[in-house]
Amino acid sequence: MNYDRFVLLFSIVTLCVLFSLMFMGGYVSSSGVGLSCPDWPLCPHGLVPSAEFLIEYSHRTLAASTGLVVLLTMVFVLKSKNSMKSTRVFSIIAATIVFGQIALGGTVITERLHAVLVTAHLGLGLMLYSSLLFVVVNTYYTNLRLKSSSLSSNFPVNLSASGSSFNEKKSLTESSSNKSPNS
Repeated sequence: MNYDRFVLLFSIVTLCVLFSLMFMGGYVSSSGVGLSCPDWPLCPHGLVPSAEFLIEYSHRTLAASTGLVVLLTMVFVLKSKNSMKSTRVFSIIAATIVFGQIALGGTVITERLHAVLVTAHLGLGLMLYSSLLFVVVNTYYTNLRLKSSSLSSNFPVNLSASGSSFNEKKSLTESSSNKSPNS
């Protein structure tokens, strides 16, 4: 597997992990367990929480893992020689948003789930998702472009044996087909 294909697959996995995190965040918010673990970043019993904190702690653990894979995605995109400038920019934007999400997530807990902060947390999450989606789509098209250019360089097509160009042959064909049958 070449490096650009690896970057594409890794960015797709990152997008899926982020979607799972957003799904879990929606569940945490709608089920009312957002403050079941009132301390931040750890729950009262440290790294291994009791069962009452499990849902909220799972969300936090998944968030930390997601942040790590988003940062790794940025590193891999920046390391790729073939990634477009816009892909690089959006991977940096996504990584920056991760740090904003971490800070905002902590503030949401310390401020006891203030509605404006929870909404901002969701909004920033959507911006992160959109940025990563842009990275995935651009990485896909970069791979497609590389694949088609390697195919065309491996199979050169000589359109004419006489040395005339394709456009010359096309114009000759069109001119002969435009003549009336009576001439």
